[in-house]
Amino acid sequence: MDDPGFVDVAPDGDVVLEVTFDTSKETLKLARKAAPRLGQKGLKAEQTGQQPPPPVLKARVKQRYRVQLDVLKQNSRYFNTLLNDTRFSEGRSIEAAFQQLSLKGVKPAEADPNDLPVVNIHEDDEASQSAGQEIVFGDLLRVLHRKPIVTKPVSMHYLALIAVLADRFDCTTIVSRWLKVLRYKWPDTKPRASTSKDDGPALTKASEDTLRQKILVSWLLDDPPRFEASTHYLVIFGSRKWAAVSEEEEQAEAGKETIPSSAWWHLPEGLEEELLYRRECILNTVFSIQRHFISLYSSRAKIQCQRGYDNSISCDAFQLGEMIRFFSSKGLLFLVDGSPSSLDAIKDFATVDINHIIAIYKQCPSYQIDKNHTNCGLRTQMAPILRFMEARLLSSAVAISRNDWATNRQSASWSSIKTEKGLECLWRRDQRLEYDGIMGAGSMTRDLFTADKWDWTPLSNEGIGRSFGNMRFA
Repeated sequence: MDDPGFVDVAPDGDVVLEVTFDTSKETLKLARKAAPRLGQKGLKAEQTGQQPPPPVLKARVKQRYRVQLDVLKQNSRYFNTLLNDTRFSEGRSIEAAFQQLSLKGVKPAEADPNDLPVVNIHEDDEASQSAGQEIVFGDLLRVLHRKPIVTKPVSMHYLALIAVLADRFDCTTIVSRWLKVLRYKWPDTKPRASTSKDDGPALTKASEDTLRQKILVSWLLDDPPRFEASTHYLVIFGSRKWAAVSEEEEQAEAGKETIPSSAWWHLPEGLEEELLYRRECILNTVFSIQRHFISLYSSRAKIQCQRGYDNSISCDAFQLGEMIRFFSSKGLLFLVDGSPSSLDAIKDFATVDINHIIAIYKQCPSYQIDKNHTNCGLRTQMAPILRFMEARLLSSAVAISRNDWATNRQSASWSSIKTEKGLECLWRRDQRLEYDGIMGAGSMTRDLFTADKWDWTPLSNEGIGRSFGNMRFA
């Protein structure tokens, strides 16, 4: 059938899907800007020869697909319910159309497409925020019919779109198997190096977009290793969406064009909230190190200098001043007064690499008030703590386990953990704690980052365990 609005997915199909695709004005505007033009520099020849026809950039597109009814019902619970149940008008109309063809002595597989029963479906761009869904939907139907797709090369964005549609039409199982057979090479999500040595690497908007697509695809299409690696990465590097004032809000206030929010920019099933919560817990724990030592050296209850000299009090005061100067100069500590405007000086750490914060802590010099106070100060005390913290940040417990989140979300969620009031982590210097493979490393990591208080003064080897609301790591 020579009709640009008709796609012959199955030439022997017995039903026609007429799908209406609605695309928002904002999505169309972005799609027109991003659309490659003929002869565009850098466009590969094989891309132009193998690609399907470009998407029709209209607010409403109608596309008809000839498909096999049994294939849809077998591979999609959505279509099985819609087309197999005569309580729905679609099921009744198909049954009536088949009866009419039977009276004419025509088999549905051999009938003209215009004589086949038509099922109407409406699809908008709320989840995908992308134009050209008619092409991806056609490929989804081809996957259901176990036929090769027409889109080449396959991109991460394309996989995100087909995963969203697979979830919408409840056919993720067969699409997941197709993705494994496809042997797609997942793109790397490398952070961009910063021009400032104090800022550290950060994800660009494009790399975060790709990372979020990886999380969504691996969640919907059941790829636990990829899902856990990607969620771990996002927790460590953060997201511009989690900023106190998001980039989109700043653009909106300035009257600039905002980026549409696709499904992967607000991950489903509570994943977005859980990932943000885990990052906030980790940041609270990491910054508790400097809070602890500043509080310790600010207190006059106990002299921290162990030398016992007449100038030990002066040594503590010197160390406190050097601490504040170091943390302030590195953008990790902000002096705020009573004026509201002073709050503007506080940095937003939503997109700061947590490992970079640890790397800055390691730069802390060995300050000495004089040559008799060797090993006094922050660097000596922080070194083993930072090694322990690095091991915990590498732990698989930082990531979300896909299997646990799908089957036992209550126990897998950090935000649902109800800890004892005033639970405190007490640090004990032990080299075994600097390795991730020790027994109970996962639960130790979770308990560390979800605690209410942290005491980083080294403990002795006695009194290991929980007592009086305190948690001690062994």
